[in-house]
Amino acid sequence: MENQPSVAFWSRGIYKAEAHFSRFGLFSLRKTDAACIIDLDMKIWKVMINKEEVFAVEAMKVDSFCEFRFVSNPGFSPDGSRIAFVVQQADMEENGYQGDLYLYERQTKTVRRLTTAGDAKSYVFTDRGSLLFAAGREKDEKRDTTSYYEIPVHGGEAYKKFEVPFKATRIFHAGNGRYLLLAAIPVTDAEKENPAYQVIDEVPFWFNGKGFTNKKRQNLYLYQEDTGDLLRISEDTAEVSEFSVRGNLVLYKAYPWTDVRGSYEGVYLYNMETGENRCLLEKDVRRTGMICLWADDEALITSCEDNPHGDRKYMDFYTMKLSDGEMKLLTPYDFGSGGTNVGSDARMGGGRSIKAGDGVCYFITTRGESAFLCSIDQSGVIRDLVAEKGSCDSFDIYDGHIVVCGFYDNKLAELYLDGVQITSQNNMEQWQLSIPEEVTFTASDGYTLTGWIMKPVGYIPGKKYPAILNIHGGPRSAFGSILYHEMQVWAGAGYFVFFTNPRGSDGFGTDFGDVSGRYGTIDYDNLMEFTDHVLSCEPDIDESRLGVTGGSYGGFMTNWIIGHTDRFAAAASQRSIANWISYEYSSDIGHTFTKYDLGAFAIEDVKKLWDQSPIQFVGNCKTPTLFIHSDSDYRCNVSEGIEMFAALKVLGVETRMCMFRGENHELSRSGKPGNRVVRIREILDWMDSHLKPEQEKEAR
Repeated sequence: MENQPSVAFWSRGIYKAEAHFSRFGLFSLRKTDAACIIDLDMKIWKVMINKEEVFAVEAMKVDSFCEFRFVSNPGFSPDGSRIAFVVQQADMEENGYQGDLYLYERQTKTVRRLTTAGDAKSYVFTDRGSLLFAAGREKDEKRDTTSYYEIPVHGGEAYKKFEVPFKATRIFHAGNGRYLLLAAIPVTDAEKENPAYQVIDEVPFWFNGKGFTNKKRQNLYLYQEDTGDLLRISEDTAEVSEFSVRGNLVLYKAYPWTDVRGSYEGVYLYNMETGENRCLLEKDVRRTGMICLWADDEALITSCEDNPHGDRKYMDFYTMKLSDGEMKLLTPYDFGSGGTNVGSDARMGGGRSIKAGDGVCYFITTRGESAFLCSIDQSGVIRDLVAEKGSCDSFDIYDGHIVVCGFYDNKLAELYLDGVQITSQNNMEQWQLSIPEEVTFTASDGYTLTGWIMKPVGYIPGKKYPAILNIHGGPRSAFGSILYHEMQVWAGAGYFVFFTNPRGSDGFGTDFGDVSGRYGTIDYDNLMEFTDHVLSCEPDIDESRLGVTGGSYGGFMTNWIIGHTDRFAAAASQRSIANWISYEYSSDIGHTFTKYDLGAFAIEDVKKLWDQSPIQFVGNCKTPTLFIHSDSDYRCNVSEGIEMFAALKVLGVETRMCMFRGENHELSRSGKPGNRVVRIREILDWMDSHLKPEQEKEAR
């Protein structure tokens, strides 16, 4: 029996059992106090114990995310009786993602599926209480148009309602049959895309996830349903980022530009009734964040004036008069606002992160290792409305009731109404999870850092295990204890996994989050000290078998680490940065990012950028390193990974580069399912080959 594979069983939370199998079936079954998974290839088995159906649970594998049902975008119907939401799921056959609309009936407390074609990934409620969504369902629909379909909430076939002559990226119902749309279109007909010919005459000329954007702008349009009239609100050269609506007023942020785009957007006010469009704040005057129309004569806006931290300072709350744009400080705020920054590779879909009420603004903020829902009123009082540990990803509010889409209690995102879970799209009990255990330590810089340790699934005390340090992107991002697919995969494959929020991370105030001009210094020290702390806490980690990985900023830090220490036996550097000098003019944000995050432009202080560039220290590298990059990553250009890979190869360091064609910076989070599977397998194979003896390597 010792050589037979085993798999854990669960039965209604009452007990666990361990079943031993041969290739012919079940050998024996016995109760155990702790579940143990040996064979990660074991599928879900069903057996009967005392006439009760029991199913096996397994550790997450590289393709387990294909079983996830990604819940997002909750919204109350106009009368508050229903809550609509979106559910998406990976489709390996089509190598994409299917999405459909669902409804929660508040009276009966039931959930029902409204669409089934898999092409509804966003929606808005109409004045009639029906749902409107974008889809391509007709064979003769043009490539450069967007068709909107309407479906009644009681069910029935969706029918085409209207079409607009561009690819819209967002639609918002502005009341009275009016819709606001965002769409990226060419400024002139002469600049329309030709697959064999590309003109570049401005900076930035591309954008991650959007491709080449030269002479394209995301404009704001107003569509009138009854007449079919379509009116562009924003200036043709203006790039619009966000807007807020109250009655006939539309407050929006935009940056009109040609040749070279600057940094700070302007703020504009449009009246849908009169057609008047006024500038309330000129571009490049001051940095602004979220905007919210909460009164007929006043808006709330986050902003900040010049300060020693530059663009690394969190923005405070200001009021803005709609008559003349006058801004007054309402209250200081030392955290981000307008969305979650708690990272996960197990979410998909959008939703509301800001909502205006009468004299109140509701917003999501990242504080510590969690994202909360808060409100602020006109007296400047900020209140926590949803402060559960985890991540509030999106929300809606109706008549004092709050629905949120959030990650809580080591579950995938679900909907919660007034604190009560109302959807159960994911059965978490089919997986044996490694629950992150929180640890704190005081770093040498005096800050107390929070981190987490995940034990291997089936952990046996006294046995030695390899471990992986994971580093988040950003750096203005944050790790929390919410579910992370790839880290569960590593734990399921027999690794300790540990991670923390070093200096530069989001959620801990401006001083903590400001590493401008100091990349690779205090943040590096934090990570190495955290590694030391984890090793002291977990004697079963074999410190000779440590791996390190991370993406974006985490990829930069991985490159930096292998040039400064040999303590890691393997590394996987993902969508990384090697050289800040080349990055400045190859990234879609590089021409402003280096100034504000690295402390200088190359023309001002090239040494400052070089001193923070990992490629400078490549001669010290000995760690076998895998590089993961995408050829359409315009945030961290593929050339950055190539520089590090080629340098290591020439120097004789064991290395390998995997380049994913057609993918961008979001490969690990929303890339094609097939590519996501290959990516995780490449990383795990690399770690296994360097951190595990042959007898411990397992097929996946």
